[in-house]
Amino acid sequence: MTEPYKGILPIAPTIFHENGDLDIEGNKRVMDLMVDQGVDGICILANYSEQFLLTDEERDQVMRLSLEQVAGRVPVIVTTSHFSTRIAAARARAAADAGARMLMMMPPYHGALLKADEQGMIEHFQAVADACGIPIILQDAPLSGVTMTVPFMIRLAREVPLVRYFKIEVPGTANKLRALIEAGGDAVVGPFDGEEAITLMADLDAGATGTMTSAMIPDLIKPILAAHAAGDRKQAAALYARVLPIINYENRQCGLRATKTVMKEGGVIRSDAVRHPLTPLHPKTREGLIELARELDPLALRWGK
Repeated sequence: MTEPYKGILPIAPTIFHENGDLDIEGNKRVMDLMVDQGVDGICILANYSEQFLLTDEERDQVMRLSLEQVAGRVPVIVTTSHFSTRIAAARARAAADAGARMLMMMPPYHGALLKADEQGMIEHFQAVADACGIPIILQDAPLSGVTMTVPFMIRLAREVPLVRYFKIEVPGTANKLRALIEAGGDAVVGPFDGEEAITLMADLDAGATGTMTSAMIPDLIKPILAAHAAGDRKQAAALYARVLPIINYENRQCGLRATKTVMKEGGVIRSDAVRHPLTPLHPKTREGLIELARELDPLALRWGK
């Protein structure tokens, strides 16, 4: 797959043993599963991947084992966000050297109050672009606490042309996507949504050319994109209505734990552990998730059996 990248580019979970150590073989199996799910690309080391709970050494290990296991079968996107421009640029260079096809980055922030101004963000992304030479997808999400207006994002895309993909996951995503596409023209190569696809139909109607969901049910979400792209909105809506209950349950009840829970149930991985201070799903919440998953029979629920 070559540019422009589009379709479904899910976020891979990071797999741990019950004691919290990295599960190398489990992470490799997730890469193979995701390729078999028919994804158009795989994003690693994102927030949904618990990147904020990994050491720098572990980040590098996960990046390299993922790229080696995927072995070019689909593009791999590496998340390289950091408040420090120097560190973000070093991460970007390492990812590009290892074979990443694209980076994902949030704007620089630290905690609730340390944020760069618009000129600082332009300089931050320029330094990263100079270091890596590969496309960058800008993640616009509430977690950063940074408000990025459509005019600023267009300015960023025009001044730093490698920033040409945008993952929008804020309140009113469809409206922001529509405004971004209309104002950005050729500078916006790939408008994506996220948030487990909880607003997917509205976002596709607004012009999104892809989605960055979790790796829980991408095999069931991809046909929605295909139907919509083919102009069959009625079929896309029907397919979306079928999976929306589990998407809602994932987004509102489970968060990043959902994918690993389904993968463990399906024999893909041995443990669905998350790292402290995150806590496991309540047994009843887990039961509700698996009940919904069994009704849909996604590949993750049977791949390892």
